[in-house]
Amino acid sequence: MGLFTKDIETMNDLFVHQLKDIYYAEKRILKALPDMAGKATGPELKQGFETHLRETEGQIQRLEQVFQLHGVEPEAVKCPAIDGIIDEADDVAGDVDDKQVLDAALVAAAQAVEHYEISRYGTLVAWAQLLGRDDCARLLQQNLDEEKATDEKLTMLAKNGINSLAA
Repeated sequence: MGLFTKDIETMNDLFVHQLKDIYYAEKRILKALPDMAGKATGPELKQGFETHLRETEGQIQRLEQVFQLHGVEPEAVKCPAIDGIIDEADDVAGDVDDKQVLDAALVAAAQAVEHYEISRYGTLVAWAQLLGRDDCARLLQQNLDEEKATDEKLTMLAKNGINSLAA
């Protein structure tokens, strides 16, 4: 089911579709994070990826709770956007020999992922509230808050050394 198909007729249908989209994205990110941690050379960056891996596991559990609360089986729908972001990150990281430049590339790739997640979770929180699902909105807000915190940490790592070392 594509985003703009006749299968989406109501706001609830749209909410569930986006929920399935972010569920796919989180599962894809969960698979990508160990590789990113393995490629990172800076200890803080490596630790950041490992921490976010554990957070992502918790985010997936919260998404499964949202599905359950909403009376829908957890299901993922392919998300070409996150596939593209992660594939691009793999391509760029594969082309970088300088380890300091590689860390800067990994931060940039991770932030692209975070920004995608922030946009999806922000929308899902708003839609859950609109649908009167404050229970779902609270769980989705927790994920959104974690994604924003991760983005901030990545920004600080970049500003406090990774980017200047790469330059």
